[in-house]
Amino acid sequence: MKGKTYITLFNIKYSIFLFAILSCTQITAQIQLNNPSFEDTPSDATTPMGWFECEEHTTPDIMPGYWGVYNEASEGETFVGMITRENGTYESIGQRLSKTMKEGICYRFSLDLAHSDSYSGYNESLKLRVWIADKKCGEQQLVFESPLIDEIEWQNFKIEFSPEKDAKYIMIEAFFKEGRFKRKGNILIDNVSPIRVCSRV
Repeated sequence: MKGKTYITLFNIKYSIFLFAILSCTQITAQIQLNNPSFEDTPSDATTPMGWFECEEHTTPDIMPGYWGVYNEASEGETFVGMITRENGTYESIGQRLSKTMKEGICYRFSLDLAHSDSYSGYNESLKLRVWIADKKCGEQQLVFESPLIDEIEWQNFKIEFSPEKDAKYIMIEAFFKEGRFKRKGNILIDNVSPIRVCSRV
């Protein structure tokens, strides 16, 4: 009886130890973005803390409260809005990640997207593209392109990818199509999750 009790206690302790190791491994395997829900003071033509603009002479807006946009944030208090214009220009932002994403490893994360039908005339629907790269604002690998977003309600999109080369930067951009275009559109972004190594289950 004592032997069975000892084995049971050993199994419990071993299970707890194994769970702790796996939990620590999962924590270290995730990459937490800086200000992933774009929390900052609502402002027009302003890049949220923790991010940098990637297109010269054009910056996103921290919403709500400007340009007729009063959507509620999907997480926290604020979110970011980006536009494209009739002259084919567009807005994009990025940041350097806390850890390098390794070539050939599967990663996944998610984000929320929505649209405003009253963005000071920039009311057409847009797509969002996500790039990863080994340099600031680089377009080394496209890892996600959304459909045209025309819903006011937030939609969650799950993204899974494997870097073709080591990458330490991420960039998100408002997008309509390749080449020349005329499009006065907007897209709203919020609630970017940590980037995690894909589960093996």
